[in-house]
Amino acid sequence: MSLLSHRAYWRWSAGAQFARLPATMAPLAFTLLTTAALGSYRLGGVLMSVYVVAEMAGAVPLARVLDRVGVARGLTILLLLAATGFALLTAAAAAHAPDTVLLALVVVPGAAAGASSGAFRTLLADTVDDELLPRAVSVDAAILECTLVGGPVVVALLALAGPLLPLAAMTVVCLLAAVLVPRRARPQAGATDDVPSASLITYLPWLCCAFTVGLLLSTIEVAPLPLVHRLGAPDTAAPVVIAMLSAASIAGSALCAWRGKTGDPRLFLAGLATGGLALAANLGWPGLIGSLTLIGGCTGPLVAVTSVSLQRLLPKNRRSAGFSLSFTVQACGFGLGSLAVGVLPLWLAPLFGVGSAAVTTGMLLLSGRRHRMSPTPRAKRP
Repeated sequence: MSLLSHRAYWRWSAGAQFARLPATMAPLAFTLLTTAALGSYRLGGVLMSVYVVAEMAGAVPLARVLDRVGVARGLTILLLLAATGFALLTAAAAAHAPDTVLLALVVVPGAAAGASSGAFRTLLADTVDDELLPRAVSVDAAILECTLVGGPVVVALLALAGPLLPLAAMTVVCLLAAVLVPRRARPQAGATDDVPSASLITYLPWLCCAFTVGLLLSTIEVAPLPLVHRLGAPDTAAPVVIAMLSAASIAGSALCAWRGKTGDPRLFLAGLATGGLALAANLGWPGLIGSLTLIGGCTGPLVAVTSVSLQRLLPKNRRSAGFSLSFTVQACGFGLGSLAVGVLPLWLAPLFGVGSAAVTTGMLLLSGRRHRMSPTPRAKRP
């Protein structure tokens, strides 16, 4: 079945995007709320920090619970809890509740966000077969870029009617995601469900791929202003940097989806490393445009090959936890990259991503060599 006419996939995609939308709306929604209520954005930053910590801390433990109780049923309950958390947060903000109450209420939807991404990715294995999986993951990566951009835009439009409306909308979005959670279908033809358990060292190169993506993306997404200031451009040029990065990422994912194949991850890591070096070297506008094109264009395909490879390695009863761990590792990379931008010279920050790409490439080479050298079991004689 073609992906364009795959109704189950598009239902899954709509649910996944609704589940992701609150996390993209939260930074601006929290800031606008606390600025309107208290005249300061600082509490909004603290709320977002608590949200992120809860997201990272709860991702793997909650995903393990979902693996045990059933991913579809557990995910529906989790999204309903997230909606309840946002509804209580909206009511508390309307009642001018103390800061500690707001900080406590944001923990539940934050923790739910961390596990829901891995759970939705797990359900994708039952939605499309192995032949369509690379294309499905690539299309999802392109749509995700639109969700990342669309979240703040939705908040800005809703805030025109009041600072509480974005929080109420996040409640509704979680409810829509819960309604769209696909029921676990029978495994598709050719699907690889019975996968033996593997050691952590087998997963490690792919987790490092996710870490590298987060590390290099944060170098650009957190520092658009200093990047354009370094070239003598005004503040208004900063959104252009993010737009170019997103466009390159969408184009890379679209190309991967059109081919229907994931490609060699070492090639994409080399592209990320080259783009990071160009970013660090400060080669003017040509260097910045080239680095944005390389980093963005290689991000989507690398995310796709990482996702497909992890699915082949993860046992069926651990997929939610495995995918949630991958998303958490990528978030850690993003956080460390953001910290590097904040405390280091601008030219030095991208080099950490370059080093991570080089180390990950070496790990993939060693992993492939170890796989080729492992003895192949002989077939039993009849």
